[in-house]
Amino acid sequence: MLTLQQVSDRLEIQDLMAAYSAAIDNSDWDGLDAVFTPDAVIDYTAVGGPCGDLATIKLYLARVMPEFKSFQHLTGPTQLKIDGDSATGRTIVFNPIVFHHQADEHVLFVGLWYCDTFVRMDDQWRISVRREERSYQHNMPAWFVQQPA
Repeated sequence: MLTLQQVSDRLEIQDLMAAYSAAIDNSDWDGLDAVFTPDAVIDYTAVGGPCGDLATIKLYLARVMPEFKSFQHLTGPTQLKIDGDSATGRTIVFNPIVFHHQADEHVLFVGLWYCDTFVRMDDQWRISVRREERSYQHNMPAWFVQQPA
């Protein structure tokens, strides 16, 4: 049986994952400051993005995300291992992305996992390492060429 602390930790990490999705989907790049540690390493290379610190990733997102008409980050269950003030997790992600090109709309489907390391700092869980692991990409438009990070 889970202890009250274990239940609380799991719910807090679940809320942290939702906060990440909300920040990205609302283009609230500064909202990511409450999700990641100041020294976080974020690796988006599996889907064509950069690997870098939070400031680098925020600049990248601010440049690239406006190219898309709309997008959602839908997360599924997180396989979580908690050990005191640190944890690791692997979360299923489904990310549909709508492109608007000339007079057409095009929907790309991306399936991936977030492979995360979490730490509790100042009584709050944060992501210290995020690595995306790609499962599939479906319906990438031929005309879309992502710019280098």
